[in-house]
Amino acid sequence: MRGLTEAGPDRARGSTQAVITVGAVLAALALLVAACGKGGTGARDEGPAHASAVAGAVAPPSPSPSGGFRRVDAVSLIKQDPKVSPAVKRELQPCSGDGYPVKATYGYLTGGSVNDVLVNVWSCGDEVGIGVYVYRNVEGTYENVFKAEGSPVYSDIDGTKLAVTKQVYETDDPVSNPSREIVITYSWKAGRFTEVDSHETDYSRAGNDTEPSPDN
Repeated sequence: MRGLTEAGPDRARGSTQAVITVGAVLAALALLVAACGKGGTGARDEGPAHASAVAGAVAPPSPSPSGGFRRVDAVSLIKQDPKVSPAVKRELQPCSGDGYPVKATYGYLTGGSVNDVLVNVWSCGDEVGIGVYVYRNVEGTYENVFKAEGSPVYSDIDGTKLAVTKQVYETDDPVSNPSREIVITYSWKAGRFTEVDSHETDYSRAGNDTEPSPDN
């Protein structure tokens, strides 16, 4: 009887250990299956983003306009450019101490991987635009691919297009009030800027040209 009594606890302990072992194995298998299922689905759903999360792996940056930004010295570009007229270069002097009458605008006009530079130059005295130039980065060097000179002229970047504004003055027009304004839009095609649109605004002279009605 003693043997049967002592054997009972041993069998109980063995059964308990077996249950714990089986439970641990099942739990480990469940965790492994869950991890594999989540990892596989995540990789397909997220694509390249998942690769960058792997320790030691860095996803290559996707190309974007901001990655090709290059700032330039616009004053030096104008002064060293043989395509800029001597008259414009003479005007390129500091207006008040150290401020040059130059504005540089950066954008992507010619389809390159590095930004193009649009430079506007104006006169110090009456602040009228006297020159517009576009510089394109070609193998690390900026080349003049567009110019418009002759006062007054101004330009801006409209998306990926170049918009050039020319104001027309009559003999008695003050600087602040031109008679007409012409806006020409250019697009980069086949290695050069081509005119794609043009419109003209004729400012109203109503009131100045009206003849007085005869007295009754």
